[in-house]
Amino acid sequence: MAAYSVLSTICHSSPTFSPFSRSPNRKSTFILSKSLSLHHTPNPKSTSPFIFSLLSHNSNHDQNSLTSSNSSTPSFLKIPLPFSSALDSLLIFCTSLALSFTLLVADADSALAFVVTTPRKLQTDELATVRLFQENTPSVVYITNLAARQDAFTLDLLEVPQGSGSGFVWDKDGHVVTNYHVIRGASDLKVTLADQSTYDARVVGFDQDKDVAVLRVDAPKDKLRPIPIGISADLLVGQKVFAIGNPFGLDHTLTTGVISGLRREISSAATGRPIQDVIQTDAAINPGNSGGPLLDSAGSLIGINTAIYSPSGASSGVGFSIPVDTVSGIVDQLVRFGKVTRPILGIKFAPDQSVEQLGVSGVLVLDAPANGPAGKAGLQSTKRDAYGRLILGDIITSVNGKKVANGSDLYRILDQCKVGDKVIVEVLRGDQKEKIPVILEPKPDES
Repeated sequence: MAAYSVLSTICHSSPTFSPFSRSPNRKSTFILSKSLSLHHTPNPKSTSPFIFSLLSHNSNHDQNSLTSSNSSTPSFLKIPLPFSSALDSLLIFCTSLALSFTLLVADADSALAFVVTTPRKLQTDELATVRLFQENTPSVVYITNLAARQDAFTLDLLEVPQGSGSGFVWDKDGHVVTNYHVIRGASDLKVTLADQSTYDARVVGFDQDKDVAVLRVDAPKDKLRPIPIGISADLLVGQKVFAIGNPFGLDHTLTTGVISGLRREISSAATGRPIQDVIQTDAAINPGNSGGPLLDSAGSLIGINTAIYSPSGASSGVGFSIPVDTVSGIVDQLVRFGKVTRPILGIKFAPDQSVEQLGVSGVLVLDAPANGPAGKAGLQSTKRDAYGRLILGDIITSVNGKKVANGSDLYRILDQCKVGDKVIVEVLRGDQKEKIPVILEPKPDES
């Protein structure tokens, strides 16, 4: 604005002012002579105002004032008219150029003052999600299931990938937790950490009934980042959850959703035994996500992504995760003992549909080996008489006063018991009901 005011003063100080004029103007000659004398002044700061004051005060001078010997202008500043006219035009041109440049620079600086280059802005929830993924990705691993295959032509044994899945680091000792169906049938296992380093893994132990397995890798402790362990007992439908895994063999992938259901029940892919209190979520879970962690909004583990409900095999918005409270107890036993000590009754029972056809509710005992807990207690098996007629065995209707309508109910009750516990089994034998005490024992292959 200052440069614009000065230029306005120059342009309006004289009606005959023209910055590009080359005519021998007497008025401008006097301006030139006065301005030349300013180069010898000791105070350069006062030069510009003085020039502009001369431009405004000497517009009425005539030619005689410049050429007369009695003029107040010193004789050493008197310049011949043609030369004066050329210098006059040059000086005015330079002055105009300098003022224009000053004006342009001033405008550019003003414009730059209003240009603000802001970084990408994220909402608070977005920042929290990004931070959660960055902090928990180092804990998630990629598991490759290798199987031995014999080449049909060379008869050489080769290891080829037959499946893959996800897992997560449990502790600094190199224990990795995943699903049992991820490692089932493997002749060799490879675990790839977040930094793409790959290590051979050995199986510490597994629980087929709950579809949980523990591996171990000999990786440096500084590369192992244990995942924070949370709790699943206080989960609520509607709270946010986050699933991290390697679907379809891709690199770490994050999907988000909410808990859409609690206390669901699914069957183990290996044994068919029911898994209770499963978490249902609408976070996308695809092949390869199995064994990966399900996290809450604080980044703590609340479950293992295990299965999906989908006729096509792809995510349909209904995924299931084994709760961390169930997983923690299993992993502790596998790490300490290499096995899970789960109590059994020691019976084989008929399918639920067969019992329904009989018009009764309960679990029909097909076989109770004499060396098993139920056989020792006196439970009777189903058998045939001498004529080939089927004689039904005991039908279990309750255990410790809890009703048993099918096999899932029986498993659910036994999961709440420990090895060595005495339970009261109520059975229907013929037309009579009897209560039989049974001492629970571990599986023969786990003793």
